[in-house]
Amino acid sequence: MEDSKNADYLERFYLNYGFGTRCIHAGEHVGQPQAATHTGAIYQTSTFIFKNAEEGADIFSGKKDGYSYSRMGNPTVKLLEAKMNSLEGAEIKKLNPDLRVSTQAFSSGMGAISSTLMALASQGDTIILGDVLYAATDHLAFNVLNRFGINSVTVNPADLDAFERCLKQNPKAKACLIETPTNPLLSVYDIKAISKLIKSINPSIKLVVDNTFATPYLQRPLELGADVVVHSTTKYICGHGTVVGGLVTTHSEEVKTSLYTVLKDVGANPSPFDTWLVNLGLKTLPLRMEKHCDNAMKIAQYLEHHPKVKQVNYPGLESSPYYALAKKQMKRPGGMISFELKGGLDAGRKMMDSIHLFSLAVSLGSVDSLIQHPASMTHASVPRDKRVASGITDGLVRMSVGVEDCEDLLSALEHCLGKL
Repeated sequence: MEDSKNADYLERFYLNYGFGTRCIHAGEHVGQPQAATHTGAIYQTSTFIFKNAEEGADIFSGKKDGYSYSRMGNPTVKLLEAKMNSLEGAEIKKLNPDLRVSTQAFSSGMGAISSTLMALASQGDTIILGDVLYAATDHLAFNVLNRFGINSVTVNPADLDAFERCLKQNPKAKACLIETPTNPLLSVYDIKAISKLIKSINPSIKLVVDNTFATPYLQRPLELGADVVVHSTTKYICGHGTVVGGLVTTHSEEVKTSLYTVLKDVGANPSPFDTWLVNLGLKTLPLRMEKHCDNAMKIAQYLEHHPKVKQVNYPGLESSPYYALAKKQMKRPGGMISFELKGGLDAGRKMMDSIHLFSLAVSLGSVDSLIQHPASMTHASVPRDKRVASGITDGLVRMSVGVEDCEDLLSALEHCLGKL
């Protein structure tokens, strides 16, 4: 429900305020019946009452803006979507005021990814995937979508020659999905160069970027040429480990329309309470991300010089092959680190069993530090040969650095690494 007053309100925040101000204020009254609450209210309802039969018919037919059923729209959800429009789309809106940036919220990050791919591809079409992805995305492509006639191929997005060949060999491709930085190796890909290459060969392909690791505070793919941006709000966007959710933002009217159709038909809508919590988390996003980055840099530098660590993957280190690109494309390199222990699988297990302060848990992006072993946890569903070929070795450890006092985190690492 975006009446003209609410639309004007949103435009002001698109164009006139900084990122931190938008995190707190943008969208707070969009879709709300009145600006009576300090923090957006939770509309914890499944359905909405119509004034009369005529209004009900008009809302259902689309003749009139309004809410009918929370699967198809809810004021609390609309608030979060409006805020994300502002965070991901403000700069491209300045460059092209005619663009309409739209966000759709989902019940999970995988709900966002699966709905996006279903919105873009049909039976007989092909999806091009980066060769290192979240394991559930990989499983979706090769164990679910393939059963419905949607084919997937993988390519290393860092190799632009190979990427060009892949585009030419797959004329039926409708979407290209990449992560940057990647999970869990922290590879960084050149979004602008990839977008330019796609548009020169097959402009009908939509470039989808999973921006979960970076958040719009550190990287905004739409400004770099992407058509669609996907987030798992479970991670940094919420930041407190209290929800499971997803967001998709696009400036393509075609994608927006198709995405909403999939959402309401598949039923991947989020709960009002979860979106309310995500909105609260977004208000502190810049503060949290700065601390995550500060701590991650200190820990990456410590690990890089530790005798029991073989390799550290962190784009903020000058030794990283992605250092220059990350510096150009991102505000800061983020709060995620992965590293390979010299002792392989046994060393990884011992570290998991002896670490303190870091919680042994999957997921990431919370204010508390998390640590996990990809080969036996998040990427266990990926066949071992494929996993190892992509660099996910048995000794790889992934760390989501929190906002604790960094000296305490370093002390905990020193203690457990000393036991290996």
